[in-house]
Amino acid sequence: MTSRRSDTEPRADLIQESAQPLTGPASLDPLLERIGDARYVLLGEASHGSADYYRWRAVLTRRLIEEKGFSFVAVEGDWPDCQAVHSSVTAAPGAPEDPLDVLMEFGRWPTWMWANTNVLRFARWLREYNTVLPQGSSRVGFFGLDVYSLWESLDAVIGYLDEHAPAEPAGALEAYRCFEPYAGDPRSYAHATRFVPSGCEREVLALLVRLRQFTEDAEAADGGFAQFTARQNAEVLAGAERYYRAMVGGGPESWNIRDHHMADTLDRLMEHHGPDAKAVVWAHNTHVGDARATDMPAAGVVSLGQIVRERHATEGVVLVGFGSYDGTVIAAGHWGAPPSMMRVPPARTDSVEELLHRALPGGAGLFVFPEGVHQGVPAGHSPDWFDEERDHRAIGVVYRPDAEKRGNYVPTVLGERYDAFVFLDRSQALAPLHGAPLGTGEEETWPTGM
Repeated sequence: MTSRRSDTEPRADLIQESAQPLTGPASLDPLLERIGDARYVLLGEASHGSADYYRWRAVLTRRLIEEKGFSFVAVEGDWPDCQAVHSSVTAAPGAPEDPLDVLMEFGRWPTWMWANTNVLRFARWLREYNTVLPQGSSRVGFFGLDVYSLWESLDAVIGYLDEHAPAEPAGALEAYRCFEPYAGDPRSYAHATRFVPSGCEREVLALLVRLRQFTEDAEAADGGFAQFTARQNAEVLAGAERYYRAMVGGGPESWNIRDHHMADTLDRLMEHHGPDAKAVVWAHNTHVGDARATDMPAAGVVSLGQIVRERHATEGVVLVGFGSYDGTVIAAGHWGAPPSMMRVPPARTDSVEELLHRALPGGAGLFVFPEGVHQGVPAGHSPDWFDEERDHRAIGVVYRPDAEKRGNYVPTVLGERYDAFVFLDRSQALAPLHGAPLGTGEEETWPTGM
């Protein structure tokens, strides 16, 4: 990030002129035009607990599916849980007809990230949309990109081998026995690697290599989704093992393992869906935004949005950030605690959110930045307010409003971090479908809660 700041305060009237008022689906037309034929659209959120971000992401995603033929939605969620949602929304044989039945089974804290009324409404719409389409690849899927589900994915791999390759379970059982002493507790496993740094790495990699070979052969034979998802569970298992092992050392490695895993999963999904596939991603701004437009590189941290831009710029990548000035949010005071509705105080003075609040008090606006800004100032473009570095708020699942003066902000050049930005002056807390259970020993696995 090139730090720069004008000595002249941006004029509120010029910011107002560049904002597209958000009044409904049609007001997103400028963003749809900017997206054009892009194959990757990543939609962020400034918190995991604000209904307005989910609602506008769903509105935009519906238009992308209906008008531009997007193939699937990939979210910052666990593969096994989201696979169950996928089965429901694509009306797979034997899957629950109402996605509510699946979302109520989400048990990993923080459950409210996906088990909430906004996701339920979108999932029900997606199932209704899909059921008029032929069964198969033409139906729009719902997938998880994240890396946490070590034990769930291991169980899924063993179940797949038992059913499809009963002569192959030895490697899976060896991996299972290696993890068995930790009783499903990733923290116990992570701390054990202080004394045995390699942990279960050898067993997991051996299983992954074998399963890759077996499922690639099987998928080539019939293109089956069962083979693809079995391989993905093995990839999650390997990624999770690396993640938890890296976690105990601190530093950026565990974060980077996670975002690279999400990017690799997205690539596998695109390959599975074919050369015309298009993906919508839902994740936190800290993952969706390009890390190079923040202070994250100074800490050795990358982001999903950065990786997707670096890998797929020629195929079209559009990153959309979200933010608000104040409101309410669902979050917890510490990892594993029950969630509650918290008031989000007015944004820090001179932040992105405070600047836009002064320009659009009580309103909501869409900003679509000139193409090429993130690659340097394009020809004919004069530096503007979104070319300047300002603090940009980020709220995780763990949130302490009284710590706003010390944290919760990322120095950002907005027009480089995103291609477009949705500003909501006030955002409201989402409604969880059920109360979140207490933590499962993962207090240290997601230290920023994003």
